[in-house]
Amino acid sequence: MDLKPPAEDGVSNHPASVEAFAKTSTLHGISHIFTYERFSFKRIIWTLAFLGSLSFLVHTCTQRIQYYFQYPHVTKLDEISAANMTFPAITICNLNEFRFSKITKNDLYHAGELLTLLNNRYEIPDPHLAERHILEALVEKANFRNFKPKPFNMREFYARAGHDMKDMLLHCIFKGEFCTAQDFKIVFTRYGKCYTFNSGQIKDQPILTTLEGGTGNGLELMLDIQQDEYLPVWGETDETSFEAGIKVQIHSQSEPPFIDQLGFGVPPGFQTFVACQEQRLRYLPPPWGDCKSTPMDSDFFDTYSITACRIDCETRYLVENCNCRMVHMPGDAPYCTPEQYKECADPALDFLVEKDSVFCTCETPCNMTRYGKELSMVKIPSKASAKYLAKKYNKSEDYIGENILVLDIFFEALNYETIEQKKAYEVAGLLGDIGGQMGLFIGASLLTILELFDYVYEVLKHKMCGVLRMGKQQKRNNNDKGVTLSLDDIKRHNPCESLRGHPTGMSYTANMLPHHPPRNTFEDFTC
Repeated sequence: MDLKPPAEDGVSNHPASVEAFAKTSTLHGISHIFTYERFSFKRIIWTLAFLGSLSFLVHTCTQRIQYYFQYPHVTKLDEISAANMTFPAITICNLNEFRFSKITKNDLYHAGELLTLLNNRYEIPDPHLAERHILEALVEKANFRNFKPKPFNMREFYARAGHDMKDMLLHCIFKGEFCTAQDFKIVFTRYGKCYTFNSGQIKDQPILTTLEGGTGNGLELMLDIQQDEYLPVWGETDETSFEAGIKVQIHSQSEPPFIDQLGFGVPPGFQTFVACQEQRLRYLPPPWGDCKSTPMDSDFFDTYSITACRIDCETRYLVENCNCRMVHMPGDAPYCTPEQYKECADPALDFLVEKDSVFCTCETPCNMTRYGKELSMVKIPSKASAKYLAKKYNKSEDYIGENILVLDIFFEALNYETIEQKKAYEVAGLLGDIGGQMGLFIGASLLTILELFDYVYEVLKHKMCGVLRMGKQQKRNNNDKGVTLSLDDIKRHNPCESLRGHPTGMSYTANMLPHHPPRNTFEDFTC
């Protein structure tokens, strides 16, 4: 479309008139508004229709742009079959932190008050609550006459007095093959000494996988929780437990256990079936979501997870407030003493977990794996098997019923769920909506917009060039103006007479004519 008429006699081209542009433009409606005809009712109708359509277009496009900057997202759920799947890490903790038989006189001297076995005067607070054999052993250990205390370390105490997997594990099978206590890695949590199966951190033991779902294709454990080793409870502390059983957490190998918050309980006297389904979650970073996409800034963990963030945060909180760390916390700060556990560490951590939601704010990772669980239970032992199990493990029938449990963890099916956030509205969608609305309301496209800009550019260019030409013409006229002298003026100012009165060779610099250099005596031709 040519908006410029041909040039004539070197005169600059003028842009087309609005009427000529409107007649050739692809923008619908304006050819009926800008015409050479006289103003008529038809033009009024077309003007109102065009302005109304333009108003609807602006309103709709504004809504679309506002919606885009809300950064909406949708969640996509899918189920994908797999030929094999990585078996999760299984962390197991006995709800009792310390075995009573492993507590020495030195342990009782230093940690007796923390465990509520002694009061602050090193006396048994409630002897009537204890069974006779426990009371006798406790009285003997609590006799501190002529006793010289030795150095005490909480980490060593947890490691030595905590339950041993070799004693608890009665039977272990993974996918039909026997496993032993050597397949469990020791890990410390707030429950003390715990054990992780398939941690991926034991030398020469790769991460295990499974090829089928259902019972018999996962991990089956028979455990003895050793209730006769439970500490007598004469008070309420974080180191004593009212429950009997174990705590279990199913998690990925890249995620540290946070079993006190995320674990589930398994009681003795039952076989517990846990059917798992792996869930892979993908979240969007800001501004579409609120997940954390940057690497974790931690000296203790390489991979970011909510549990790693919580442990890291709790560790920093205790080191700042108590100048020590608990046994399960990473780092190189000194371990808290029993006194620090009781006076500072336990209260501070309880406050942080229950009430302070500001200090430890952990964002959701953009990629994470979790395991959905369905639990079911049956009673064990049955009346028919009680005598056999008592004979097999050399225990009484009552002991079997109060201490033995069976845990069976398996995949429900060999598939996994993906839960993925996706952008609900992207730039392509925004441009498509705006283009569609432009075509609907005013019949315009991107090229139509270019036509408008091109015409406006030509008009502005013509105006600016005209202003510049006028400025240059005025400047040229001013420079061309000279000085006009009459003959009388020249005679009145006679340079020759003045020159004759000067010595020979004296130059005469005065010159009344503009644009002429000064003359010497021999160059004054008027003389």
